[in-house]
Order: sequence, then C-alpha cells, then structure tokens
Amino acid sequence: MGSSQAETVKYVIQSKFEVEGVVEKPDVIGAVFGQTEGLFGPELDLRELQKSGRIGRIEIELKSKKDRTTGKILIPTSLDRVSTAIIAASIESINRVGPCSAKITLEKIEDVRDERRKVIIE
Repeated sequence: MGSSQAETVKYVIQSKFEVEGVVEKPDVIGAVFGQTEGLFGPELDLRELQKSGRIGRIEIELKSKKDRTTGKILIPTSLDRVSTAIIAASIESINRVGPCSAKITLEKIEDVRDERRKVIIE
C-alpha cells in the first residue's frame, strides 16, 4: 500500500482553477487523475506515483459562488525537477471538471528544500 505523504517532499506543485459550475472536491480529484492518466506513460502515471510514495496526498481547496467554483490544487512530490514540471504541465491540460468547463493555471512549483535551507541558515 502507498504512503499518504510523499517520502521526502522536494517540490509542491501549486495550481489554481476556475470551473464554470458548482463542483465538489471528488470531482476535482477525479479530473486530475482521469485527464492525466496515460499522458506520459506508466512512469509518470499519478496513481502509480502515489502508490509508490513519489507523490503525496493531493490537496484541494475550493469555494463555490454563483455557479462558479474556484480554488487551489496542491501536489507534493519527491520526483526530480523535470518530472515535477511534466506533472505540473499535465495538470494544466485539464479542461473539464465533472460536466463543467474548467481552466487550471500553474501558480508555482515550490522547492521545499529551499525553504528548509533558509530555516537552517537562520
């Protein structure tokens, strides 16, 4: 069984999304897994990466207001920089959440180790 958190988180992919309709967290998670499945082969399949602990628990924050849902997607990874960037790009390719049109935009890929270095130096 996979771990619930990446073994050693190196990066956190932070994306924001806008959905033209009201959706719930499971809809967003389903879109992330469903629309990225098979894009880059088995070595970058999110389900497999999560089972092996290379990707941690995907966190969703959302708010619904007047037939629109907005929020953030946070994905912790212990992958290398290139693989993390490919995963981030695949997340941006999602164009539907449930039955609704959606737009997902990468905000940043945070290097968690960089933050640890700053804390240690201080």
